[in-house]
Amino acid sequence: MIIVPVKEGESIDRALKKLKRKFEKTGVVKELRDRQKFTKPSIRKREAVSRAIYIQQLQQAEQAM
Repeated sequence: MIIVPVKEGESIDRALKKLKRKFEKTGVVKELRDRQKFTKPSIRKREAVSRAIYIQQLQQAEQAM
């Protein structure tokens, strides 16, 4: 259960923004979307490899500067 402390005089919009941020950090929504459809293990592996390649290219570009 996510609890967001609201200070005296703080607007509801600000509290909702804090709640949304905490919700995203926990990864609940991402996990829910992942569970809605089945993804083959080979496709998961392929996506992980492509993500790792992308991150490595970003790091190499940053070091080259």
